[in-house]
Amino acid sequence: MKNIGAVVIGRNEGERLKICLESLRKQIHCVVYVDSGSIDSSVEIAKSIGVHVINLDLRIPFTAARARNEGALYIQNHHSQIEFMQFVDGDCEVQSGWLSKALDFLESSDDYAVACGRRRERYPNSSVFNQLCDIEWNTPIGEALACGGDALIRVKAFEHVNGYNESLIAGEEPEMCFRMREQGWRIMRLDAEMTLHDAAMTKISQWWKRHKRAGHAFAESYDLHGQSAEQFRKSDCMRILFWAAGLPLIIAFLCFFHLMFACLLLVYPFQIIRLTLKYFRQFRQLRPSFFYALSNVASKFPQGGGLFSFYINKFRGKTNTIIEYK
Repeated sequence: MKNIGAVVIGRNEGERLKICLESLRKQIHCVVYVDSGSIDSSVEIAKSIGVHVINLDLRIPFTAARARNEGALYIQNHHSQIEFMQFVDGDCEVQSGWLSKALDFLESSDDYAVACGRRRERYPNSSVFNQLCDIEWNTPIGEALACGGDALIRVKAFEHVNGYNESLIAGEEPEMCFRMREQGWRIMRLDAEMTLHDAAMTKISQWWKRHKRAGHAFAESYDLHGQSAEQFRKSDCMRILFWAAGLPLIIAFLCFFHLMFACLLLVYPFQIIRLTLKYFRQFRQLRPSFFYALSNVASKFPQGGGLFSFYINKFRGKTNTIIEYK
């Protein structure tokens, strides 16, 4: 597979990075690792495996989008024969056979820019937060609107939209896919094992930051493309505003007239029960159904924090900084 290159990004991933890079080197030769200021042995690990390493200039604000673009630029400048690039997060292991399946699809489907597959958690039962990630990754197979951080991307399409938007601190993949779709390209999620991911989430504070980052991403993407025909990310932002701000403010206002209106807060547990029943029909297990429902309802509050922080920073003319959960 001489026409595939890989771009891996990470910071302080250690052994996870080693597993990631080795899984790629078993399948392709051209692998680039972009490091964003690791203080562990990540850079040394990458070099020992024979991977080219790019150290980001941290005097410039770091984003994952910028790291991916830096890796892609190196491949484009030094390996002109590369037609497809596999982007991978450093905490993921690429599954055997994935690249050949994705390559076969893209080579036979000229109108598709991106092929992605199944991303699964390596340790889904080690914490409820890891299990939530594993459920979240399980999106429908077939035509898709976007991919995640792991995907095989056609270089021609990547160049067509000038790659990732480096100003975004999160949500750069769906935003780039939106621009690709605007140009007539298509996205496909294949029924194939793609990567094993290690979220390593054990604390509620990590869960909170992860959803705060999601809310920020929704707001920033809506700010960029919300006026498009698709009204990109509008529905996501409207749901966050309703559950995290609109409904609580309405209930608080009504309570000035009579405290009985505080009973309206029961809409939150009722929503959790409704979603639990919905997910139970899908998962056939009560525990993951309940926690996924609870997370979907409760996450609107950290997402609201991320959304409001974006607009506050925009109003103040302040640069947004990356939100990391591990």
